[in-house]
Amino acid sequence: MDDKPKFFTDHNEEQNFENDKNIDNSNSNLSLKDHSDTPHKVIHRKDGRLHIYIRQDKYKGDLKSKNWVGRAYIRGKQLVYSSGTPELDDAIPVLEKWYDNKIIEIEKNKENRDKKEEVKLFSSGDEKNEEISQLKIESDNHKQKGFITPMFEKLKNFNFGKKKDESNADKLNQNIGEGKKKKSFSLKNIFKSRVSKLSVSGEEIAGLDITKEAIKVSQVSQDKDEKWILDKFSYRLLDQEKISENVLQNKDYIAEEISLALANAKITSKNIAMSIPVTSAIIKVVTSPLMSDEELQKAIDTDSLWENLVQLTDNLNDYSIFHQVINRSSKTNTMDILFVASKLSDVNEYSNIVKKAGLNPVIIDVRCFTLKNAHDNTEFKSIVEKTSSAILELGPEENYLMIIHNNIPVITDVFLRQPEKEILSSVSEQSNPEAEAVIRRYAMQVKQALADYEAKYENKINNIQVVSSMKNISNVLTAFTKNLPTIGFHLFDPLQGVQIPSYNSEKTSVDNRSTFASVIGLAYRKLDVFGYYKFVTAVKNINLLPNRETVRQKGRLKFLTGFAFKGIAGLVAAIYLILIVTSYFQIKSNNEILNEYDQVQIEYDQLNAQFSKLIKRKREIDKSLELGKLVNSNQVQSYRALAQIARSVPLRVNFTNLKFDGQNNIIITGLAFADQDILNFISNLNSKSLIAQASLTNMQEEAQDQNSNSKNMKRFTINCILKGN
Repeated sequence: MDDKPKFFTDHNEEQNFENDKNIDNSNSNLSLKDHSDTPHKVIHRKDGRLHIYIRQDKYKGDLKSKNWVGRAYIRGKQLVYSSGTPELDDAIPVLEKWYDNKIIEIEKNKENRDKKEEVKLFSSGDEKNEEISQLKIESDNHKQKGFITPMFEKLKNFNFGKKKDESNADKLNQNIGEGKKKKSFSLKNIFKSRVSKLSVSGEEIAGLDITKEAIKVSQVSQDKDEKWILDKFSYRLLDQEKISENVLQNKDYIAEEISLALANAKITSKNIAMSIPVTSAIIKVVTSPLMSDEELQKAIDTDSLWENLVQLTDNLNDYSIFHQVINRSSKTNTMDILFVASKLSDVNEYSNIVKKAGLNPVIIDVRCFTLKNAHDNTEFKSIVEKTSSAILELGPEENYLMIIHNNIPVITDVFLRQPEKEILSSVSEQSNPEAEAVIRRYAMQVKQALADYEAKYENKINNIQVVSSMKNISNVLTAFTKNLPTIGFHLFDPLQGVQIPSYNSEKTSVDNRSTFASVIGLAYRKLDVFGYYKFVTAVKNINLLPNRETVRQKGRLKFLTGFAFKGIAGLVAAIYLILIVTSYFQIKSNNEILNEYDQVQIEYDQLNAQFSKLIKRKREIDKSLELGKLVNSNQVQSYRALAQIARSVPLRVNFTNLKFDGQNNIIITGLAFADQDILNFISNLNSKSLIAQASLTNMQEEAQDQNSNSKNMKRFTINCILKGN
């Protein structure tokens, strides 16, 4: 048995433990020395809750170890722990520490179980967004259009097909499951956000702002330091005689002016981001029970969500709706949803004007959010980023205060009747009681909105950026300062911090640049085909275009096609680069080898000459061996016949080949200088005792060779028949 301490449960000793509990507690007062020699007794510690005793462990009858062991009964279960030592003085501190740690562990587990209902499903953003602001539009103009002004109350007992008797524990388990699911898809979301960001950064879109006073177009880009550059910009002042009360009624004229403005700015992109007025939109943050994305989409598809959360006077199908969840709270089991809607008729009117100009509308935003987009990309934001900031649109058409808190706009409508708007446009340096009354009522509404915000969030607003197209705006701001002396009013400059090329400097050199805020904010917009802004903020993702999903699908296809093409092009380029690098090193290696060519060639010639000599010598040896094989050396008769043939060769004759059939015939092939030499050779052969007959079978002139000495020689073949034994 291992002497290291081990934790285990000993069920076999449960009865012994029960018996040990009856042992007199007086044992705990005995000295350690008294018990060192009495291992059968139990020492009680921790008020009798920890029992220490000697246990002898045997294996197959043999004693393997003898250790002091502690055991305790905790929460109905017997726990046993070995100290790993036979020394009692060393064992007691170890066992007491074990007991204390187990008690602490059990108490912690109990506390964790008590806090299960407070488990947070969303690890980031809950605390920051717990008090998320609600966007409000409160005006009689909206009431006349059927828009909802008060914020919808938090729903109670709202049900989307779930059982009414569903217990809180079931809901908690479901929420925990959703939290785990969210974590499991975190890597997927990170990848999706990265791809989405790439698609957003590569989409080229031009901003278009249509107002009653002018048509403005712009296009921006970023340098390597991610600073904005106003690449293209132009505006066209509209002829007020051709413009009626509703600018949408003059489509042909507006479309023509849009085309001229784009041509003047040299904008070639057909993709356009445009905005609709705040008075044509419903903007709300509504609170609903906590749901998963699938449940939320199901509720939207069945028209049950908006019918319960937003009370629209008209049919739901008459609206173009954008929504996005901006906060989920597990504490209250609710979530906040940004709801933006506009009449389809209004959206289609603006879209048709752009299409009439030969353009492709891909984004339709709300004007207040375009101002925030411009605000987010100016240096002004960096100056006051630790505090909240506010934008006031003041003019003959739109009047509202937008406070930006934690990157979420809180919008309060400023109500003015049409006569009051006209009076506001006539404010001058001279005192006018009627105009002062309008300014005072206007300032009171602004002051009340600021007070409500400051009371709720305990954050003070000291400066307001003003956006206005009024020609007398400087006089109006002076009057506002008199009514709100603690607030600083400044004309909003959306081009602050934006690099302006020289060819656009003259166009933008005006005293009131706030009129460019909306078109600059639209120029910052990008077509979010993969939902990148879903991971950033809902305000940058608003698109009321009815067919926005089709546009996004086309954008996704275009991006993926371009991405695939770039990938293939990159792969081909990489292959070519590898081949070029490989070729470079191969050429370099070949050049080094060529430098040694002359020396190698000399060595080759020398070796080749030696090789030729060896080959020639080899052929001679092979011929000799071949001749030797024809004669059976162990036969005396053959050897003697061969010797007689050799002695018969005249001086002017040599033979080149000799073939013996192994019986009685020998064929001799050779060269002679003259016919007489051949005859002499035959005569000599016939005179030999072992040759029965020698006869000439063939003779011909030898081919002349300029490099040899065999000129005019005769080649002959002689057949010799040997005498039998």
